[in-house]
Amino acid sequence: MYRFTLPRDLYHGKDALSSLKTLEGKKAIVVVGGGSMKRNGFLDKAVDYLKEAGMEVKLFEGVEPDPSVDTVMKGAAVMREFEPDWIVAMGGGSPIDAAKAMWAFYEYPEITFDDLITPFSFPKLRQKAKFCAIPSTSGTATEVTAFSVITDYDKGIKYPLADFNITPDVAIVDPSLAETMPKKLTAHTGMDAMTHAIEAYVSTLNCDYTDALALHAIKMIHNDLKKSYDGDMDARDAMHNAQCLAGMAFSNALLGIVHSMAHKTGAAFSGGHIIHGCANAMYLPKVIKYNSKDATAAERYAQIAKFIDLKGETTEELVDALIAELRSMNDQLDIPQAIKNYGPGGVKADVSIIDEKEFMDKLPETAKNAIADACTGSNPRQPSQEEMEKLLKACYYDLEIDF
Repeated sequence: MYRFTLPRDLYHGKDALSSLKTLEGKKAIVVVGGGSMKRNGFLDKAVDYLKEAGMEVKLFEGVEPDPSVDTVMKGAAVMREFEPDWIVAMGGGSPIDAAKAMWAFYEYPEITFDDLITPFSFPKLRQKAKFCAIPSTSGTATEVTAFSVITDYDKGIKYPLADFNITPDVAIVDPSLAETMPKKLTAHTGMDAMTHAIEAYVSTLNCDYTDALALHAIKMIHNDLKKSYDGDMDARDAMHNAQCLAGMAFSNALLGIVHSMAHKTGAAFSGGHIIHGCANAMYLPKVIKYNSKDATAAERYAQIAKFIDLKGETTEELVDALIAELRSMNDQLDIPQAIKNYGPGGVKADVSIIDEKEFMDKLPETAKNAIADACTGSNPRQPSQEEMEKLLKACYYDLEIDF
């Protein structure tokens, strides 16, 4: 038996933000990030709409990229004092993910972060508040997913928290918010969405419901991401829908080891973070080659290649065509192909911010953590410690995968 869970309501299209006026409640807390929503006027609009709905509104601002356990705990404390019946999170994936975790600690102050690390272990939510998510980036799709990624900086590990409880009640997918994204963010979030859709399609938990969403998202992203990156706002609007469709697919089919590796390398090194979407873009071609040793996965990658009109006579040729196309997309989006060329902010560079010796010194532990990641279980192949170390080395040096 499978389960397919989505928000109760999803408002989409231009001016979808105004649907905040329809929420019913007494108090709403709005969780936001570093200031782009305020600078572009969307935060004020959201607050005004919530007040129009008759609610008292409080702000929790300043959620950092890759939100921390500390930030989550601070936000939960504010919620416990204010006692909202709506949590409204808006911005990129970070404030929405943070707010999901805050929600659990607001309703259950006695739980610990370690209690939530085990997948699908959350207590029953909606005892005090409902949740509304409003994305401003076109990648994470956290507005429709059962996931939240929180970083424990003391351990240098990103934890994907997973539970259908944290799927929002309401998602507002208004493309106007995404039109403000800078080019680099457009590239990284777009390839994050592509990875979501591809991993969902080959996941061991794929089904008819997720396949349709994943394939359509892949085609849309393939058609529109580069145009969105180049400033075509019609394509930018389409990408906002595409990433949401990819999110619906992966929230229910789950993901694979591209995400396992991205989670466990993202905050592991002293030179700086490997941005999540950029990590996925670099690792995806390598993982496809590794997973294609599994005949079922290879056939599904070939189906993707055919669906986006790539050429090949055999399954192997189609898989290789898909890999080549994804690498070409990386090049067009100024995304490095390997960690050795990962510069500040995730752009191509001759010298990486990730020190080679540190990477190699930490390789066994990083590989062990990636294997233990919640996303590994639904990957088509289950890597051994040796294989995961080889994969991570291939992602650092851009090596061929032959195992």
